[in-house]
Amino acid sequence: MSGSVGRWLAERIPVSGVQLKGLTNEPVPNHLKRWWFALGGTPAYLFVVQIVTGILLAFYYQPAAESAYESVRYITDEATFGWYLRSMHKWAATLMIAAVILHQMRVYFTAAYRRPRELNWVIGMSLLMCTLLTGFTGYSLVFEQLSFWGATVAANISDAVPVVGSFAKQMLLGGDSYNPRTLSRFFILHAAVLPATIILLVIVHIAFIRLHGVTELQFEDEPDDKPKHFDFFPDHMLTELAIGLVLMILLSALATLFPATMGPAADPLTTPEVIKPEWFFYVSFRWLKLFSLSFAVLSSGFIVGAMFVWPWIDAFLRRVTRNEDISVYIGIVATFLLVGLTVWEAAVAH
Repeated sequence: MSGSVGRWLAERIPVSGVQLKGLTNEPVPNHLKRWWFALGGTPAYLFVVQIVTGILLAFYYQPAAESAYESVRYITDEATFGWYLRSMHKWAATLMIAAVILHQMRVYFTAAYRRPRELNWVIGMSLLMCTLLTGFTGYSLVFEQLSFWGATVAANISDAVPVVGSFAKQMLLGGDSYNPRTLSRFFILHAAVLPATIILLVIVHIAFIRLHGVTELQFEDEPDDKPKHFDFFPDHMLTELAIGLVLMILLSALATLFPATMGPAADPLTTPEVIKPEWFFYVSFRWLKLFSLSFAVLSSGFIVGAMFVWPWIDAFLRRVTRNEDISVYIGIVATFLLVGLTVWEAAVAH
């Protein structure tokens, strides 16, 4: 019986085990045995968790101002295991954003963006921006006081962007201010547009990795006679599966011990005393408080734009300063600044 089934499959899917192994068994540099260097698979796994839990939550969620909050309350308090799925979705989003940020930092500090991998760095930055936008739109869907006013503040900030700001605000809100069409717009962005964009970018990202290969790093504590590569399948695949298992346990623990809660329902007539975004926007929020709106918006846009073209800026700086590690020093200063502003915003009440 098994032999006939095997022959049936082999006739219709003419790919042998040897061919499949040859297709996937690309040699992988030894440094990918360390988790810090294997961060690419972590956000991909968390993204899958996001998709699965998001689809289940979408069965109950109603993207309308008059019903959104109540539908989330029903998921949290009444739907079977709804609290668990919502908490898994929230924590997977938090860890995915953190993993993408750490992955970009790892690529930056190991200079893995340099020629010929400049375009893949741009793809990675695009993935980071899409991930942050997905977190923002998801946070806004709950229609709590803070999520409603956070979205309102974000739209007003985008309005301060020269040339395209007013258009961006109109596209985000579906009007000049928060209106009955806004929440459905956020839902389409969060559940369809941004996930589809992320999937497309990931496919291109992986294609570039296959074309250029993984950047190889050599550590001082590694003996010269040690093999410099190992097989992707099954060795690296087992590593990724182990990371996925650990993440699943961690997500379940976080969802159980620190479940997602609900704040007061959105009230357009009452402005909260304290308006704070999610943690991943603390840096931007603190930056806005330190400077005027115009300067904060323009400088933030300049910094983000510079990060997109950093491979070429890095090449220019190395050529001018004749220092191969100039970007590392800049990155250390920037990291301390980012962490400092984040902690500062988290610590203060207003």
